[in-house]
Order: sequence, then C-alpha cells, then structure tokens
Amino acid sequence: MAQESTTALTERGVRTRERLIQAAREVFEEMGFLDTRVRHITERAGAAYGTFYTYFDSKEAVLREIADRIFSDMTGRDRLPLGPDAAPQDRVRRANRSYYAAYLRNARMMAIIEQVATFNEEFREMRRRHRATATGRSARAIRRWQSEGLVDAGLDADLAARALAAMVDHSLYLRLVQGEGDDTERLLDTLDALTVRALGLGGVP
Repeated sequence: MAQESTTALTERGVRTRERLIQAAREVFEEMGFLDTRVRHITERAGAAYGTFYTYFDSKEAVLREIADRIFSDMTGRDRLPLGPDAAPQDRVRRANRSYYAAYLRNARMMAIIEQVATFNEEFREMRRRHRATATGRSARAIRRWQSEGLVDAGLDADLAARALAAMVDHSLYLRLVQGEGDDTERLLDTLDALTVRALGLGGVP
C-alpha cells in the first residue's frame, strides 16, 4: 500500500503518524532494528496493524523518518548562546558541546542507524548527506578564519573540516555508544584543544 502524503493528512492522521514514529523509536531502541517487527510498533502505538501501512511502506521507511530527524537535530545550528564577537576558540568549544548534547539525546538510535548503514546504501547516503551539511558549515568557518589570517591559507578547508568532524564523531560514538571512558568533560576539552591546535588558532579553549 502506498504511503499517504503528509500534506494530505488530517489532524488526526498527523497525530497517528507521530504516535507510530515515537513507538517505532522506542521499540528500535529496546529491540534493535533487525528484531523489530511492524506488529511490535503498532502494539506499542496502540494502533491496528494495517494502520501502519497507511503511513509507511515498511519498518525501513519509518526508520528513515527517524534517522532524518535525528541527523537534522545533530547537524542543525548550535543551540548554545554565543556573542557575535566570540573568538574562534570559543566557537569550537560551543560547536563540540552542542554536538555532544545532540549525540547524547540520540545515542541509542545512532547505534542502530550506524548498524543499518553498514548494509543499507540508502542509509549510508543519508549519513553522508547530513554529514556534508555539518562539515560544509565548518569548512566555511575555516575559510573565514583563513581570510582573517587566523588559519594557514594553505590548509584545505574541506578536508580539514571532514577530518576534524570524523575525530569528534568517532570519539563521541566510542564514549556514548560503546561506553569507553567516563570523563566526558575531559574528553570534550581534549577535542577542543586538538581542533584548535590542528587549525593553528593559537591557544586552548
């Protein structure tokens, strides 16, 4: 059955769809993606089995919706307040802590999404697309600092942004998903320092 367009949903339909999405996230987090069945989701949502297929073609489809929301949350604009005249070191610190807060909110689902991405090309592409959004913003900041003479003009801004993002992302994955280490603040301070030093910004946040 074809998925119903979200633009055509009634208010009740929107609520039902959101209830299914929330139920799916809860079940995925508890059971994992591979062991989850559509009936588990509908039972958790208190909906009829057939209702699921009014809104989604498969459990992969509802996971795509959840993943897209999570990636948007994690790669969205920094939510921590910072003045317009803040130094680059402070901006690095804010960006890393904002990303940490978003990763913490979504750590259990991120573990599932990363697993699915190992065997599903669509999820790999979604991951790449959202990562490109975040690294593109970082690359623009690096180019701005280069124009201001704060970062070596010979540094490839795009490659540097991707490398630093990979360092932060994998470090938080190991901490929040794999449970390695227990001093989060020390980890974040270290990531800040490594980023600042790698860019040659002069000083540790």
